[in-house]
Amino acid sequence: MLKRILAMGSLLAISTLPVTHAGATLDAVKAKGYLQCGVTTGLAGFSAADEKGRWTGLDVDTCRAVAAAVFGDADKVRFTPLTAKERFTALQSGEIDLLSRNTTWTLTRDTNLGLNFTGVNYYDGQGFMVSKDLGVSSARELDGAAICIQAGTTTELNLADYFRTHGMSYTPVTYDKSDETVKGFAAGRCDVLTSDQSQLYALRIKLDDPESAIVLPEVVSKEPLGPVVRNGDEDWFKIVRWSLFAMLNAEELGVSSVNVEQMRETSKDPGIQRLLGLSGIKGQGLELSDDWAYNIVKQVGNYGEMFERNVGMGSPLKISRGLNALWTDGGVQYAPPIR
Repeated sequence: MLKRILAMGSLLAISTLPVTHAGATLDAVKAKGYLQCGVTTGLAGFSAADEKGRWTGLDVDTCRAVAAAVFGDADKVRFTPLTAKERFTALQSGEIDLLSRNTTWTLTRDTNLGLNFTGVNYYDGQGFMVSKDLGVSSARELDGAAICIQAGTTTELNLADYFRTHGMSYTPVTYDKSDETVKGFAAGRCDVLTSDQSQLYALRIKLDDPESAIVLPEVVSKEPLGPVVRNGDEDWFKIVRWSLFAMLNAEELGVSSVNVEQMRETSKDPGIQRLLGLSGIKGQGLELSDDWAYNIVKQVGNYGEMFERNVGMGSPLKISRGLNALWTDGGVQYAPPIR
């Protein structure tokens, strides 16, 4: 019995030893002094550059959160705009360290491309946008329509599946960039624009008269969007994954960029203390400083803050939380605990 207890004690001691190595990607990112992040060529609410070249959006903030975790500075990130066709090659080749570009997590992408999806920062689904003048109220009325679509996306495959299933035909009008799809739609080259619903709301505000178009009620696919890294570097994978989880946990615990300083000084909540690096594992397992999550919340905010300012009711897109609400509030956003 004594031998068994001693053996268990030895295993416990081994399991709590600090990790002493860092992944190759983390080493390379630290050596150059910034994170190189792949984003869209321009999609309002997710990743878009203003006239001064400053990038904003939900995917941009996901990158900034990783930079805050690694460097303690959310601004130590550079952005590479990529089309849908370019995005995976750029990550595979090492041109970028992280892809955060409204990219759908699928089996094929997760197993055949040498890539790893680290989580979901936006739960989406494919929909259809039409002109009000078309007089259509359902996707089931689109038989024979010309449909503008972005090439190299799961949207093409979902569209084909939906029309085949319902015995309808369509004429695809393909473009390489999402901006080009809405220009084609506005110019009358197609009757319908299809994309993830989040993109449809982002593209609609680019029309001369956004109220002239409506998004139909049907959602025809599951589109879990999230950040992606190269396969084979578990340390980097975990840093990106837990940067997102930190924002979700912060919102659930009521910690925001506004009150994080006060929480760090006064909160006795064990969960908050672990989140902010005051107790528990701190930064050990990720090879980061103890205040890695504090830096994310202080500089980027919790998940709710990130959502609202970029795509939520505080943004021009005015998208409701829906599935992207926390699991405690009727949604499916959920993060493992920091402990």
